[in-house]
Amino acid sequence: IADLAAIGEPRRLVDETVAATGRLDLLVNNAGIQPVEPFDALTAAAWDEVLTVDLRATQVLTAAAATVMHEGGAVVNIASIEAHQPAAGHAHYAAAKAGLVMATRAAALELGPSGIRINSVSPGLIDDGRLAERWPEGVDRWLAAAPLGRLGTPEDVADAVAFLVSDQARWITGVDLVVDGGVLARPTW
Repeated sequence: IADLAAIGEPRRLVDETVAATGRLDLLVNNAGIQPVEPFDALTAAAWDEVLTVDLRATQVLTAAAATVMHEGGAVVNIASIEAHQPAAGHAHYAAAKAGLVMATRAAALELGPSGIRINSVSPGLIDDGRLAERWPEGVDRWLAAAPLGRLGTPEDVADAVAFLVSDQARWITGVDLVVDGGVLARPTW
């Protein structure tokens, strides 16, 4: 366990993993925070906190992992459909996730020659079993917009990640795989 926002913690996490297992072949960056704040009320501190956790920590951890992936490897960054279509109150989150998608593509260019594949997954609304209780109006809007007619599940995202780190995806790098039941396919006008 590590506080990825703390300087040195990503490197420590990689070093401890290699010490315990002898190598590091796969990395899934799934840390993130998603506070809701209106754009005109966002403070510099709130903006920085989201970008630190959702974007910078991923870059630092991936860079540390790349130094020990001597035989190649696979990295998957968990982004969000908000990288492509922001929601009100999430300017900082959407900016961080859009940055993560671009950082994924840039890292794929630079680390590909070392045999390291880097992709991202952009999930839509994922049900945690209590989402309809906490946010019924959001769930209703999602269900009306989703061509596949349901919320996503953690397994939907896990299956996408498992595919991207597998040998079946051996020639895929720099891609953002949207896992949203088709919501982004729907026009917004």
